[in-house]
Amino acid sequence: MDRGGTSAVSGVRRRAGRLGVRGLVLATGLALAPAAAPAARAAEGPSGSGAPGDPAVDLAASPTLADVLRLAEAANPGLRAAHERWAAARERDAQASSLPDPRFSYTYFVESVETRVGPQRQKFGLTQTVPLFKLGLRGDVARLEADAAEARRDAAAAELRHRVTRAWNDYYYLGRAIAITDENVRLLRRLENVALTRYASGGAPHSTVIRVQLELAKLEDRLRSLTDSRRPVLAALNAEMDRGAAEPIAWPDSLAHPDVPDDAAILDAAMRDWNPDLRALRTTAEKQAAAARLAGRSRWPDLTLGAEIVDTDEAAMPGVTDSGKNAVMAMASVDVPLWWGRDRAESAEAQAGRRAANEELAQRENALAAELERIRYDLRDADRRVDLYEFTLLPKARQSLQVMEEAFTTGEASFLDLVDAQRTLLEFELSLERSLAHRATAVAALERIAGPHVASGPNGG
Repeated sequence: MDRGGTSAVSGVRRRAGRLGVRGLVLATGLALAPAAAPAARAAEGPSGSGAPGDPAVDLAASPTLADVLRLAEAANPGLRAAHERWAAARERDAQASSLPDPRFSYTYFVESVETRVGPQRQKFGLTQTVPLFKLGLRGDVARLEADAAEARRDAAAAELRHRVTRAWNDYYYLGRAIAITDENVRLLRRLENVALTRYASGGAPHSTVIRVQLELAKLEDRLRSLTDSRRPVLAALNAEMDRGAAEPIAWPDSLAHPDVPDDAAILDAAMRDWNPDLRALRTTAEKQAAAARLAGRSRWPDLTLGAEIVDTDEAAMPGVTDSGKNAVMAMASVDVPLWWGRDRAESAEAQAGRRAANEELAQRENALAAELERIRYDLRDADRRVDLYEFTLLPKARQSLQVMEEAFTTGEASFLDLVDAQRTLLEFELSLERSLAHRATAVAALERIAGPHVASGPNGG
């Protein structure tokens, strides 16, 4: 079901549902205008400063979720840090798969060594160590670590989108709650004036005035609490975009409500194929397997090759064959894997790391499967509640209010019955908006673990 269209329709219906109360108040007010008008103007007061009609100072006049997500993905410090960690990991491949630096040596003979061809003054040497059958595996380990870092960066991006979307949905609901509550406060203030006028003329008991005033006081307190909560909700949204906590953002106009499949097999397959957390753990397991293979080759010796040149002066005796000829020597050496206990411990450590990575992968798969079931329930529950409020409870509440207006006009219902009907309509309106925001947040949670492709609709608001 496309909630985007039904949300707009329900908004029209909600506005139409309030016309009955306004008509009643206006009709009664006209009859009691001389007495009620001054009190009504005094009780009207200013509207809430956090109303959705306030102009936006930053972003756009009507920002969308897509706008906020783009800004968060570009500016969020945590996501930038994950990207830099991936960039750093990519540079380790060239380091791990390269030969160690060659070693140059120089020897100066304090006392020259006399030989047949002349005295030896100094010696130059150059050696290069070559790890046998290890460089390729070292490169594999480094590349797999970089792939895991990339998957962790993607996981951080998915988590960021989920947090931003959740904060955006909370911000949307807060704006709607303030608007609905503010309008009901205005209506109750007018009804209070009507009750006061009737009480002054003997047409209503004082208990009716007290009851209306109590309802008005509770509703005004709720409005103040909602208005005051805008700052922390706004701060949570701004924090994801690396902005000041008090930087203003215009109220969202609507929420996107794309369709999502409820097939457990489809969603489970999408999760296991796309989820970056699982991809990171799989890659980590592969890296640990490569590290275990590398540790198994720790007993293979490293080969060191080199050459030395001995600088030789001319022989003291003339006519000596090869007089002054420099001596050139080639050399080779290997490590002796004598400490097998250390090698066995290194191999055992790598094997334990591989098994741990596989167990972590299995644990994460189980946890995500359980979370997927919870999200599926949240989506079904939110859909059920949206349908219940939008197509059953709200129409009946509007009908009840209309009937109560007619009964009040004919004297068959009390003033308090009318207030109760209006309060019930308010609660249902707020519950519908809360359910719409809850569903949008559940969709965002599903996209976080199974990918944005699982929802057949726009992700922006």
